[in-house]
Amino acid sequence: MENKEKKMGRQTLKAYCRLYFVDAMSAMAQGLFASLLMGTIISTIGAQFGVPVLEETGNFAKSMAGPAMAVAIGYALQAPPLVLFSLTAVGAASNSLGGEGGPLAVLLIAIAAAELGKLVSKKTPVDILVTPSVTILSGALLAYLCAPAIGSAAASVGSLIMWATDLQPFFMGIFVSVLVGMALTLPISSAAICAALGLTGLAGGAAVAGCCAQMVGFAAISFRENRWGGLVAQGLGTSMLQVPNIVKNPRIWLAPTLASAITGPLATCLFRLEMNGAPISSGMGTCGLVGQIGIYSGWVNDISTGVKTGITPMDWTGLVLLCFVLPALLSLAFNLAFRKLGWVKAGDMELKL
Repeated sequence: MENKEKKMGRQTLKAYCRLYFVDAMSAMAQGLFASLLMGTIISTIGAQFGVPVLEETGNFAKSMAGPAMAVAIGYALQAPPLVLFSLTAVGAASNSLGGEGGPLAVLLIAIAAAELGKLVSKKTPVDILVTPSVTILSGALLAYLCAPAIGSAAASVGSLIMWATDLQPFFMGIFVSVLVGMALTLPISSAAICAALGLTGLAGGAAVAGCCAQMVGFAAISFRENRWGGLVAQGLGTSMLQVPNIVKNPRIWLAPTLASAITGPLATCLFRLEMNGAPISSGMGTCGLVGQIGIYSGWVNDISTGVKTGITPMDWTGLVLLCFVLPALLSLAFNLAFRKLGWVKAGDMELKL
């Protein structure tokens, strides 16, 4: 009986960890994508083509990042409608008070406010007053008390990573590229991690390179099994589709991961590829070409602020090689060697699309 209770306790803990640190983070990234990231893309297009209404629309979308993240988190937690709608205020407060580390503050505080709101939801005759009050007031109180500290901590970690990458671009290029790339393939959100840490600059460029190595790498090495549908699904969608196959044979993960260990330092040391757009773009890779759009929008922003004089042929060469050509070629070369060793066999990477 005692062993059974311990087993049930572990299963419950595992379920909550997945709910809060996988499902909620993934939902937060979607909310950030639908607001800040899309707003950045739209406003960049508006600025480049001289369409003020697009630029203004993009700015509106960017300003809604906090509420969008909080509502997305509430949706992942299956919050009742009144709790879900009340999270807009919680997200706005947390993101604003959290500063550069606002996304992490939104994640933690929105989870707490949603759970507190769920505790009282439909428990009183005046639910329409009680539930929003508890959700908003608890979230706002936590935002005032905790968001600045959470945001500062997240921003400090991100700044430390970026400082270390500037100081040691070779080793940190490998470290950031490999870890963020692996996070993209795992069922956690690399985009949310990069957004929470505010990862930009050379570290952001290494993160983009690592994500591209995973997505383009898996798309290339599994082409014989999955053909064009798999190429598009992984190359422009997500390499997370390979997780069930990785569980069966972890060695299939070696080729794209080794590719990321090469493209990362190439990004930081040779091409000096910087991602100065929205931090969430650093963890998106080639998903909808968001990583590349983020790099381009960063170039545009740097030019407008005088940091960069113009986009050079070396910039474009680095972008194409690091995001598309080298991930495919390196992954194919490594995978060929592993197939000859018998570590990877035909059908190991077949997707159930």
